Amino acid sequence: MKLSADLSTILDRILDTAADNLRVAKILIQLGLDPNNVTYDALLNRLLEIGLANITLANMFALIGAIFFVATLLMQTMVPLRVANMAGCTFFAAFGALSGNITTFLLYLLLLPINAVRLRQMLRLVKKARTASQGDMSMEWLKPFMTERRYRRGDRLFRKGDVATEMFLTVTGKFLVKEIEVELPPGRLMGELGFLTPNNRRTGTVECIEDGQVLSITYDRLLELYFQNPQFGYYFLVLTSQRLLENIARLENIVTQQSAGSQVTAASHTP
Repeated sequence: MKLSADLSTILDRILDTAADNLRVAKILIQLGLDPNNVTYDALLNRLLEIGLANITLANMFALIGAIFFVATLLMQTMVPLRVANMAGCTFFAAFGALSGNITTFLLYLLLLPINAVRLRQMLRLVKKARTASQGDMSMEWLKPFMTERRYRRGDRLFRKGDVATEMFLTVTGKFLVKEIEVELPPGRLMGELGFLTPNNRRTGTVECIEDGQVLSITYDRLLELYFQNPQFGYYFLVLTSQRLLENIARLENIVTQQSAGSQVTAASHTP
C-alpha cells in the first residue's frame, strides 16, 4: 500500500511539473516574450531572431542532412535510398565535426562505409542479374546472400509435392532430378520454380548422388531482394523462365525420342 502511494505521489509530481513546464506563459518567457503583451508581430520577430542567430555552417549541414534522411522515407527502391542515406550521413558527420559533437561525428562517419558496402552489393547484384539474363546462367551473384549446407550420397534434398521454402545453388558434388533423370553438376540452380508456383510446391524430387555442398537462400530472403530492386526482380524472372524453357525442351526431346522408338518398333513388327 505504501509503495502504491509513493508511486502515485511521484506520478502526480511528474504530471504537475510537466503541466507547469508546458504552460503557454512559461514557453513565452523562455522565448523571451512578455506573456501579458504578446502579438503576432512580436512572436514572428522573435522566432526570426532565433532562426537568424542559429544560422551557422554546422546547422546548415544538419538541415541538409535531415532533408536527405526524410527523402529516404519516400524512396521505394534500395539503390537511391542508400545513396540518399550516404549523403545524409556525410552532412551529419560534417555537422558533428563543426559543432564539436564527437559522438554525432563518429556515429555518422561509421554509417558511411556500411551504406557504401550495401550499395556496392546491390549494384553488383543488379549487374550480375542483367548479365545472367543475357546468357550467363551463373548465379554467383547470389552467394553473399546464401548459407552453406552439405549433403551425403543418398540424402534427399526435397521431394515432389513438398512445400517449398528455399532455393539451392550447387557448389560441389552431383544431384539428380529423379523424375527426368537429369544430373545437376556444380553451378546449377535447384528449387527456383517453387518460388514462382502459386502454392509453393516442389515440381520434382532431387537426391544427392555424390557427396557435395550447396548454398541455400530462403524464399523470404529472395522475396526481399525481389522487391528491394525491381531490376533484380525482372532479371530473376527472365532467368527462371530460361530454366523452365530448358526443362520443356528436354522433355520434348525425350518425347520425340520415345515416339521415334515406338515407330521403329511398330515398323519392325509390320509383316
